[in-house]
Amino acid sequence: MTYFTLDVSRLLSRSGEAVPTGIDRVELAYAEYLMRNAPQRTEFAALHPLGRFGSLNFEAASRFIHRLSARWAQAGLDDGRAVLASRRALHRQILLGPDRARRAGQGRGAYLLLSHHHLTRPRVIARAIGQRRGTAFVPMVHDLIPSDYPEYARPKEGEKHLRRLETVARLADGILVPSESVKRGLLPHLRQAGRAHVPIEVIRHGVHLPEVGTSPPAPGEKPYFVCLGTIEPRKNHLLLLNIWRRLVEKHGANAPRLVLIGRRGWENENVIDMIERCPALRDTVEEYDALPDARVSQLILGARALLFPSFAEGFGLPLAEALALGVNVVCSDIPVFREVGGAAPEYLDPLDGLGWLRAIEHRSFSPAQPAKPGWQAISWPESVAQAMQFVEQITTCR
Repeated sequence: MTYFTLDVSRLLSRSGEAVPTGIDRVELAYAEYLMRNAPQRTEFAALHPLGRFGSLNFEAASRFIHRLSARWAQAGLDDGRAVLASRRALHRQILLGPDRARRAGQGRGAYLLLSHHHLTRPRVIARAIGQRRGTAFVPMVHDLIPSDYPEYARPKEGEKHLRRLETVARLADGILVPSESVKRGLLPHLRQAGRAHVPIEVIRHGVHLPEVGTSPPAPGEKPYFVCLGTIEPRKNHLLLLNIWRRLVEKHGANAPRLVLIGRRGWENENVIDMIERCPALRDTVEEYDALPDARVSQLILGARALLFPSFAEGFGLPLAEALALGVNVVCSDIPVFREVGGAAPEYLDPLDGLGWLRAIEHRSFSPAQPAKPGWQAISWPESVAQAMQFVEQITTCR
């Protein structure tokens, strides 16, 4: 029987945000699954901002996770004080108490780090493993974008990500990834470290769809499209905004609407300038940085299509969520989207501006078409259960 140590450092560090990122959703889904399905075999642990790593009181950590999940589902409509109070209490516990593993002496264990948080600090991770004797280290690598495409990342993020990958290659006993594309990119790093034998398991991310009421668009309402994701260079928002300026020039008041959902990220000055200063977009482009999950699903359900013109992704949760809702998707023709979406989306080169323009015009001025049938989503519990089977295999073989 395996005992799990789940590192929730990212959830603690991100708890002040109104809405989660994709990686936040992954760590939260694993935490909620283990609370429900293996509470007696789970401990939570985290790295304090001052550098001390420690176990967390299970009941206190569970309260924090419940509160954070509720806050994020509602896009931070509360004042956040309950979540932040829980975070302060857990941080105080790390600083004041010794790192006493809940599973000490109870059998084989696995230390799960499901975000990239503190992978640049291999000594911290080695110490956490060492204090839990017989524990396997199983991280998740979400993507290799900062190292493979440093032009899309923050300055120096490429070098930092290479250090993360070095830590994984040197210390991991098994690795979780969300796609075959990420697995292929990770293999050379393992070979370089002389650890090509380390197993990598592809676990497709789950989809959580809140209960939403559906209502048809009002008569005469203009069709609209949704783009969901952080506003950053690799998401290719600039392509869509230039297309929308052209749509307004060609069709005037009949141009469709574009709904952007996502917080503003980094290195995005041109995109923000167009959103804020382009007269042609003022009445046709709507921007929302934080919406409740149910409202996001409602907007996707009413859209002619989800638009996803990214240059690079590790998985693409918005793609899976839209297909799970039965909504059409027009997305970049990149390998990971082919892997996730199969035959369901319409694929276009992310540099093919005219192709995207034609696809959007066709969907705007033709009757709405249902999405292709046959695409199957998996739930988060199903996804995490598959991952836990892999983790059990890793600990059994040690």
